[in-house]
Amino acid sequence: MPIPTEPQRLAERVRPARGAVMYQRWAELLFLHWSWDAAAVQRTLPRGLTVDTFDGRAWIGLVPFFMRKVRPRFCPTVPLLSDFLELNVRTYVHDAAGRPGVWFYSLDCNQWLAVKIARGFFHLRYEHATMRARRLADGGVEYCAVRHGDERESRFLYHAGSEAKPAPVGSREFFLVERYRLFAHDDRRDALWSGRVAHAPYEIAPVEVPIWDGRMLALAGFDPSGRQPEHVCAARAVDVEIFPLERV
Repeated sequence: MPIPTEPQRLAERVRPARGAVMYQRWAELLFLHWSWDAAAVQRTLPRGLTVDTFDGRAWIGLVPFFMRKVRPRFCPTVPLLSDFLELNVRTYVHDAAGRPGVWFYSLDCNQWLAVKIARGFFHLRYEHATMRARRLADGGVEYCAVRHGDERESRFLYHAGSEAKPAPVGSREFFLVERYRLFAHDDRRDALWSGRVAHAPYEIAPVEVPIWDGRMLALAGFDPSGRQPEHVCAARAVDVEIFPLERV
C-alpha cells in the first residue's frame, strides 16, 4: 500500500464538498503518545488498513477531552445530552489509496445515547463509562473515568501552556495530531468504512501532566508497563463538522 505523501496529508485539511451530518466542539484536549512496534500494531488492524509510521515506529495515543455542543444537522443542542466527555485509545493508519487517518481501539463516553448512536451508525467501539472532569482554579484540568464493568479509575491532571500554535508540517507532532479521517469496521458485514471530519488546524500547546493513567491502554491490549509517554501536548478547542461514512 502506498505511504501517504506530504501533499496527501495536507489535502485532508480541505473540507469535503458535501453537507455535514453532525456538529461538535472539542475542548480541553490532551494527547499522550507512545511509540510501538509497527508489526505488533499491524496485527491488530482489519484487512484494508496499514499502520502509519513515523521514523519507522507506530504510535498509540490516549486522548481525553470534552465534547460540547454536539448536535445533528438541522437540530439544536439539547441540555444534558449535547455536552459529555470522551477518552479514546487510537493508532494511526492509512488505506490502500494512501489516505491517512485514525483507527480507534476504544472510545469511552459518559453519555449512553452517544454510545448507542456511535456504535449503531458509525461502527465505532464506544464504551459506556462513568466520567467526571473539572477545570481547576489554577487553569488545569482534572479528568477521571471508569469503564462500566471495570473497577479501576483512570485519573489525569494536566495544565496546558499559554502559548499555542499549529504543528509544523512534517514534524512528529503534525503526524500525530493532524488527522481528519477516521476508519471503522462493521464486523457483522466485514466492511471497512471511512469518515471525514473538518476543523481548523489544532493550536498546539505544551502541557504538564503530573498525573496520568494507562489503564485504558492496557484494556486495549497496549499496556505501557509504566513507560512514560514519549509525546505529550494539549490543543485549543475546535469546532468540528462530521461527515457521512463511505465504504472503502
